[in-house]
Amino acid sequence: MRKSIPLKKYFGKLIVPLGWTIFIQVLLCLPGTDIPGPELFEIPYFDKIVHVIFFGSFVALWCFYFRYRSTDNNWLKNIFFIVFLVASINGIVIEYIQMYFIPMRSFDQGDIIADVLSAAIVYGICNVKLLTFQ
Repeated sequence: MRKSIPLKKYFGKLIVPLGWTIFIQVLLCLPGTDIPGPELFEIPYFDKIVHVIFFGSFVALWCFYFRYRSTDNNWLKNIFFIVFLVASINGIVIEYIQMYFIPMRSFDQGDIIADVLSAAIVYGICNVKLLTFQ
């Protein structure tokens, strides 16, 4: 029998992944002049690190949430894949939104790569660590 993870009381609540989703969307849609700590972006690849954290955490938090809602592995595999797809599509779309609609923001293919790669890695980890194989 599998032991219950004590963090269920936190990760099993919708407010955690939903709050994170809203938080990253707001930050990614800020005009370039409103981004806090511009000196941080002088660090090489700092923006890529931010994207990896944002989108990897997005996938992890949603997968944790759904894992604590169901124990049906087949359903969870599908949901985890949908979460990965949503994160990846969101990462791509947000770059175009920044290019066309957000002042002082630009399109960066490197950000898309960071978004999709981190989402894919965390998706793989969630499939291995969160699914119970019988």
